[in-house]
Formats: sequence, structure tokens, C-alpha cells
Amino acid sequence: MKFNLGFDRFSGLYLLAVFIVVFSIMAPATFPTMSTVHILASTQSIAAIAALALLIPMVTGQFDLSIGATAALAGVSTVLIINAGWLSAIPAVIAGVLIGTIIGAVNGFIVVKLRVNSFIATLGMTSVLSAFLVIFTDNLDVPPTDPGLFNDLTQTKIFGFQSVFLYLIVIAIIVWWVLERTPVGRYMHATGGNPEAARLTGIRVDRWAWISLITSGSLAAFAGVLFVSLTGPSVVFGETLLLPAFAAVFLGSTQLSPGKMNVWGSLIAIFVLATGVQGLQLITGVTWVAAMFNGLALIAAVALAVGRERRMSKGGGKRKAASGAHGEVDPSEAITRLENLGVDEPTASHVGGTAADD
Repeated sequence: MKFNLGFDRFSGLYLLAVFIVVFSIMAPATFPTMSTVHILASTQSIAAIAALALLIPMVTGQFDLSIGATAALAGVSTVLIINAGWLSAIPAVIAGVLIGTIIGAVNGFIVVKLRVNSFIATLGMTSVLSAFLVIFTDNLDVPPTDPGLFNDLTQTKIFGFQSVFLYLIVIAIIVWWVLERTPVGRYMHATGGNPEAARLTGIRVDRWAWISLITSGSLAAFAGVLFVSLTGPSVVFGETLLLPAFAAVFLGSTQLSPGKMNVWGSLIAIFVLATGVQGLQLITGVTWVAAMFNGLALIAAVALAVGRERRMSKGGGKRKAASGAHGEVDPSEAITRLENLGVDEPTASHVGGTAADD
């Protein structure tokens, strides 16, 4: 089997190599050091977990713009719970993640049952969560927890790396395995790839969309808890997570498996962007580089993803027209599409629509 090392699949890795060479030459005393590697690993782990939280609903065709607000509310709430003495560190972390799970469930209810577009629903939820954050904190800075187990959760050193990096690796492996190696992942990809075709095969697309939003809320909350454990509580840090997460997911869809949102492509994108930002900051010494770099990267990533989608669908116009003026999907075409995604062939009763969504 021939291994494809083409630019279309590994452009992120090639760009990373260019960054390393250029910035090592321009900042030889500060950039090419293990200290830089450790800093990037620890500071970007939380952003990468947030990107995975965003990736999961996007696989099912949903957006979750509330991941930043969810992370902020869950993280700050965890600190408030610990400082109030209601729970110790580990139960408080579980409570923080549970907050995110509830938020995700509410998002799912709004999207699935009330039929509100996920972009609008989660954008509105962001505003609601921001209001709750102001209510809980009285718009004041939250004091950090006393040094102890909660801080050790992310700051313990393992082979020179802070333990938060280990959490990222474990979560990434789990998410990759579920999405790429299990029926759950195949159903989610089918739901996002062609919902109507998926329905014809009996896949409960609404259920998987809801589950993806719940999972997104849980992961975003965990990212928020890790952030406050690593750096201390902040009521505004959630805003900084959303843009890099979107840039990573869209840019990641052009890596490894072009045209498909995937875990490892997203992680490559996160660390490529972070390496570029870190190098530019070391050279220029300005603080606005990150915002500009991530914004431009998001525009470029979406342009690349949309361009690839157009090229892939260019030859499918006639097939789409043949399926009916109102967008009806031919059952045989639906089966073919989902078989290409690895979804098992449906039964006759499924094609007939007996396995409707809950």
C-alpha cells in the first residue's frame, strides 16, 4: 500500500517544520528550547480539548458556540464550590463537568425538540451563560483556591510536561477511537454527512445530534476546570477558546483525511497555529499577534475546507438533481452513501422509515 505524503494531507506538518526552522534562526536563544516545547504543550492542551469539544457536534452537522462560555462557567463554579467548602477538589471537578453536561443537554433540547438552528441556539446560550457568570461572581474577580490537590491536577510534572498535556492525549485517543473505530462514530459521521440518507437507514439522527451536544458541553466544562486549575480563575478566559477551536477544526479537516473533520488533524492545527503565534511573539514582542494570527487562520481554513467541498461535489450536481426537485433522497443512493461511510446496510423496515427519531 502506497503511503501518501502529499501536501494536501500533511500541509500542517510541513508548515510546522517551516515555522520551527524560521523561528529557530530568527530567535535562536529562546525558540528552539525544551522550555518552549513544554510551554506550548501545557498552554495549548486546554485549547485542544476545547477544539475536540467543538469537533464532536460538528461531525454530526451541529455547531456549539457556547463551549467558551460553558468552560468559563464550569471552571469558575468549581472554584466557588471549593472555596465555599461545599465539596473537596475531586467531587468539585465532577460537579463542574456535570454543569457542562447539563448545559449540553439543554442545548440539545433546544436544537432537537424546539428545532432551533444550532448556531442560533448555542449563540443565545453563550449570552445566557455569561449572565449567570456575572450573577455568580457579582462581576468581581474570584480568588484562587488554596494550593493543593486541585492545582496538582494539572501542574504535576510528568517527563517534564505538566499533567494537563496527559489529559489531552488520553481524551484525544478516546475521541478518535469512538469516532473512527466504533458504530457510534459511524452513525455520527453519517448524521452529519447526509441526515436524510441516514434517516432512511434507520439511524436516529436527532438522538446522535443531541448526544454530540451533551458530550461537547461535558468536554468544554472539563477544559474550563483544567484552565482554572492551571492558571487560576478568570471570568473572561472562555472568550479566548472559541476562535482557536474553530480554526483548528476547520484547518484540521484539510489534514490527514482531507474533507473529513478528524481528531489528529485538529490537534496538528492547534499546535501549528500555537507555534506560529509563539514564534511571532518572541520575535516581535507584541500581544495582538495571537488574535490576528488565529483570525486569519480561521478565514484561510474555512476557505480551504469550502473550496475542497466544492471540488468534491462538482461532479455530483446531476445526481442531486435526479433525486427530486424538493431534495428527496433515493433509497438506493442513500444506502450507497452510507456504505461509503462504513454504516451497515439497513433493513427494509428501516428504509421504509419505521425507525423514526425519538
